[in-house]
Amino acid sequence: MSGSLLERALGILELLAAEAPGMRLNDVAERLDLPKSAAHRLLAELTRHGYVRQNASGSYLLTTKILSLGHAWLGSSGVVDMVQPILDRLATQTGELVRYAVVDGDRLTWVAKAQGARFGLRLDPDQGMEAMLFCTATGHAWLSTLPDEEAVRLVLNQGFGHFDEFGPNAPRTLDALRNSLVTARVRGYAVLTESNAVGTAAMATPVVHPASGHVVGVLGISGPSARWTEQRMHEVAPALKEAAGEIGMTASDALVPVLADRPPIGRGSVRLAVGGRKTASGDRR
Repeated sequence: MSGSLLERALGILELLAAEAPGMRLNDVAERLDLPKSAAHRLLAELTRHGYVRQNASGSYLLTTKILSLGHAWLGSSGVVDMVQPILDRLATQTGELVRYAVVDGDRLTWVAKAQGARFGLRLDPDQGMEAMLFCTATGHAWLSTLPDEEAVRLVLNQGFGHFDEFGPNAPRTLDALRNSLVTARVRGYAVLTESNAVGTAAMATPVVHPASGHVVGVLGISGPSARWTEQRMHEVAPALKEAAGEIGMTASDALVPVLADRPPIGRGSVRLAVGGRKTASGDRR
């Protein structure tokens, strides 16, 4: 792994974030293509500053310090305080999981949620997770607002992952993704069933800053596909869009990350400029 010391240190943090049980020094060095001595020095520094710890078996793990930094930012930004009452109301109204994701650079990160299900099957994923763009309703809702080239770039940069990790209806090609985005643009919201995971369904709509026209986040509702059917999602769509409008009206550029160089909704074409049919493996890298 080439790059500055900072790039290497960040690479270690990102690697350990995906390996909750921890990793041995040799494995870290091998995965990041680092000399063992360089990996050891970086891990020692990260340990000294409290971002990494070493367990009794010698494996290195992330501490909760990074998580606390994220929570500190959310607390000072006011994002959660701003959206939580709206999420709570929509969760009570629908009886399903409602989540809000913020646009942060090239990523969508879920930062707030409200659980409406009181019994039976419930979805309750962790917060702070980055949304997979190609297979989630949250991702499709955001991508549908972007110009063709930008949407393709974001999906290919993040990758399609391994399809056995997702649901049977996850888009397998860019053409399939294009078709879903076109539908989402027409409706103003995305609907996916058994795409992100087997037995789940979700819908999502973008949250737009009323003054700038920029998308500042995505509001979504998800639940078990046996209960959260497409018919039910279409029935709830007006309430979802109304809630997204409320969040947009209370948002400010100071509180919600916005890419100023991205065009507002409505600029750019309504289809992905990708010809031919590609396999998922060919699109990953």
